Amino acid sequence: LPAFREEGFGDKFLRKTRENPLVPLGCLCTVGVLTYGLISFKRGNTRRSQLMMRARILAQGFTFAALLGGMVVTALKSRQ
Repeated sequence: LPAFREEGFGDKFLRKTRENPLVPLGCLCTVGVLTYGLISFKRGNTRRSQLMMRARILAQGFTFAALLGGMVVTALKSRQ
């Protein structure tokens, strides 16, 4: 019987990132755009703040699409 070793958080994070690298990239983009939008809002630049909040929605959509794509690829690999 194969012996399974305990997988820690760091090991699991690295494995999942290698399997689907677009999800962490999308998360970082979302956080970056959100942060810049909040900074613009605090400085009173409402036009830039609104633009960044719209960009945040696009980044979240990209992240969600990458997550779904990764799930489809994983499901197709497991069928083979």
